[in-house]
Amino acid sequence: MKVFKFGGASVRDANSVKNVAKIMRKHEGEAVFVVISAMGKTTNGLERVVNAYFRKEGNAFEELEKVKKFHHDIVNKLFPAKHAIFDEVNNTLVEIEWVIEDEPTGTFDFEYDQIVSVGEILSTKIISTYLNENGIKNQWIDCRDFIKTNNTYREAKVDWELSEQCIKQLKLSEKVLITQGFSGCTSENYTTTLGREGSDFTASIVAYLLDAESVTIWKDVPGVLNADPKWFDECEKLHHISYLEAAELAYYGASVIHPKTIKPLQNKHIPLYVRSFVSLEEEGTVINEETTSDSLIPSFIFRMNQVLISISPRDYSFIMEENLSDIFACFHKHRVKINLMQNSAISFSVCVDNEPDKIPGLINDLHQNDLVRYNENMELVTIRHYDQATIDRVTVDKEILLEQKTRHTARMVMKDKSV
Repeated sequence: MKVFKFGGASVRDANSVKNVAKIMRKHEGEAVFVVISAMGKTTNGLERVVNAYFRKEGNAFEELEKVKKFHHDIVNKLFPAKHAIFDEVNNTLVEIEWVIEDEPTGTFDFEYDQIVSVGEILSTKIISTYLNENGIKNQWIDCRDFIKTNNTYREAKVDWELSEQCIKQLKLSEKVLITQGFSGCTSENYTTTLGREGSDFTASIVAYLLDAESVTIWKDVPGVLNADPKWFDECEKLHHISYLEAAELAYYGASVIHPKTIKPLQNKHIPLYVRSFVSLEEEGTVINEETTSDSLIPSFIFRMNQVLISISPRDYSFIMEENLSDIFACFHKHRVKINLMQNSAISFSVCVDNEPDKIPGLINDLHQNDLVRYNENMELVTIRHYDQATIDRVTVDKEILLEQKTRHTARMVMKDKSV
């Protein structure tokens, strides 16, 4: 069995759904497990619903109406009037309406997962129905029936053993199976999510549980590029890289692959292909155990809107293991991920994403025991397989506040000199 994953950009409108059908026809007769993300910017829209509902930032019903209209517009272009899928979409969205009619009873993260995960249910049911209507017989499977997790909402951990038992109990009637990405389920039957952009991870979970032949992620780029086209004018495709290189790029923030995707595939030697859903004849990028091509092309990873936080003991004593233990505990408490860290004798510095719902509380807690200074609006640039020319290329008119180098990787926290 092969596993395909279609992200939000690949199912963003009616024509994109038709393109999914075109791709699936090229694999007619094959056993394919298809993982699909929410359509277009639906996740962003549902996040606005959650913020309006939980934090009173706007009107939750108005934000939900925008999500509903977006999906109705797509359905109207794919199906005849009064098709059963219209009721399916409405009934799915009613579940959110029931939630937001009452005051929140759980934490923000809990409410987030119950609401935002609905985006994937909508997309998969629409696409499953469209494929069936157009001769591509498939079976819709709810991923919550077999991806079992703990109750760490928004960052759920997979129970691999239980998930493997559950997937073997599924009653499968078609060669083509369709499920939603991003989501899982607790032992109490509450929905969890696996982290933002977690549908790649879902695809690798499915592949691991089923010992799949391969995983293919369909993207709007020709493969894994050595830089994000949003930040770099001249990008090159990495034709072939290893699991190790892909894991490094994902860890440092490369947007093309979710960081958790690689490990399950590497554990079972399952190759990962990243291909273009626009240019179907292109080969894309293959990721497997072969390392010989890893260093041929330098890769650039840009993380914008960073905060550089420096922490020092108030009595100017050395930073020791005990201090670091307390600092890490504080980051864990606020669920803030560290993108880079560095310490000197009396200072410990970290670079993190500027998450407005987390960073102020983190800094306040750190202030209780230590001196804390921070700089906002930073950039974190990582260069894999660097030389001086590549460093010079990204540091023009920049002030570097922190720099790290290893044999293969250079990392710089910096800002515009004009700021």
